[in-house]
Amino acid sequence: MRIYTFDTTLRDGTQGEAISFTVDDKLVIAQKLDELGIDYLEGGWPGSNRRDKEFFARARDLSLKHARLTAFGSTRFARNPVDRDPNVRALVEAGTPVIAVFGKTWDLHTSRALGISEEENLKLISETVRFLKDHGKEVIFDAEHFFDGYFSNQSFALRALEAARDAGADLLCLCDTNGGALTSKLAEAVAEVRRRFDLPLGIHAHNDSDLAVANTLAAVEQGVTHVQGTINGYGERCGNANLCSIIPNLELKMGHTTIGPEKLLGLASVARFVAELANLPLRSDQPYVGRSAFAHKGGVHVSAVLKEAATYEHVPPAVVGNRQRVLLSDLSGRGNILYKLKQHGIADRLSEDARRELLERIKHLEFSGYELEAAEGTFELLVREALRPGVHFFEVVGFEVSTKVDGNAPPRSVASVTLETPHGVHSATAQGHGPVHALDLCLRRCLSPLYPSITEVRLTDYKVRVLDSKMGSAAKVRVLIEWSDHRKSWATVGVSDNVVEASWLAMVDALRLELMRLTEQDQSVEKAVEDYCWGV
Repeated sequence: MRIYTFDTTLRDGTQGEAISFTVDDKLVIAQKLDELGIDYLEGGWPGSNRRDKEFFARARDLSLKHARLTAFGSTRFARNPVDRDPNVRALVEAGTPVIAVFGKTWDLHTSRALGISEEENLKLISETVRFLKDHGKEVIFDAEHFFDGYFSNQSFALRALEAARDAGADLLCLCDTNGGALTSKLAEAVAEVRRRFDLPLGIHAHNDSDLAVANTLAAVEQGVTHVQGTINGYGERCGNANLCSIIPNLELKMGHTTIGPEKLLGLASVARFVAELANLPLRSDQPYVGRSAFAHKGGVHVSAVLKEAATYEHVPPAVVGNRQRVLLSDLSGRGNILYKLKQHGIADRLSEDARRELLERIKHLEFSGYELEAAEGTFELLVREALRPGVHFFEVVGFEVSTKVDGNAPPRSVASVTLETPHGVHSATAQGHGPVHALDLCLRRCLSPLYPSITEVRLTDYKVRVLDSKMGSAAKVRVLIEWSDHRKSWATVGVSDNVVEASWLAMVDALRLELMRLTEQDQSVEKAVEDYCWGV
């Protein structure tokens, strides 16, 4: 069955905490959602703020290929005639082919929020819908708080739907505005509405009970053919129903058609794109599109997945634009290592003993506080050292670093480093903005005469995590450093109860790895350990 998708990321989604899209952001997102195959794009409420009004003015220049742009607003105010109500006029002036207009269907809201009688409220609904239809608009009636209203006063809630239907509404959308409806109860209500009304029905669910996706799917099972939601579930309070879960569930699990299998391939990409513009991290554990959605860590799981992916994957990750990942940790079995190496034909280059030793090294490091899931550069170094056990570019003889503060002058850090290489002993001293910077300068000065390309490696990010807060300032810390050589990026990790030493260990590993790469351009190793690039 064809199920129509209605995206309200640009309206309801912007009501989520910490989300604030510019007009330019909204225009770009609208174009991206159109490319994804969304049927309706709710751009905002033109009668409520200047930003949304500007969006609709500029959206006329969008070259939408599929989606129908939709303006959102309320029924007329009780004190205003419909043709002179500013909000209703703004809806018409937005120039969209579709208008979603909401009206009260809960007797509590009618008496408390509006302060009018039930009959007056029904008149607001019918007059507003009829006015919009007279202006040639496709009208979606959003029955606000429908399920609360249905359970409180079923007769009035249904009469509100009748008022919208009789005035010419094209679709009745049942809204769980408070997000409090349980799935079984919601399904019963939808079934009753379906029995009474021949008009197409929609569902708009919020996630306050963590049931928005389940409630949406249950409504579809009861005959709803129009689903509303947001990308990544953005929205007020606990968010809206997540279209990134609803769409693949409808397509892959329930046999319905929404955006189609070809467009579904771009779902994960769009989820990341919208998250980037929202300036929010995409939840790693988000179903279907999250980075960890198809990630495997336990050795038993990985062993099974290597034989048959379906053993621990409910759908092939590629169908939603995601991919399978195998994580490395102290929970890893031999299968995790083999997975990484077999992907690109490296496994046969290591003996059984070498593979076993590599696994034990990883387990020991993780037990000591290392985190190789986030530092695949360190894992790549371990693999390369296992493949070339006799290669040693340098050994650290020693290092020293001190920081001095004189009065109000900026702190001054001085470091000295001594390395032993096949070409002799090399020492350097440098002053830096801090101990890490000073050590970094020393290390490069020692190595650059022998390996000039090492100067291309740059530190791009630096993170410190305390591993045992109970120890206070004596706690062991994990330092994760991200690097780039202008071709690719990678991260290395160091652990110590001394933050300078932890930084030094991560720094040394990064340069050892780059030297390994420079002296043996083994693309198969890099591909085996590379992490997925989440840029859009």
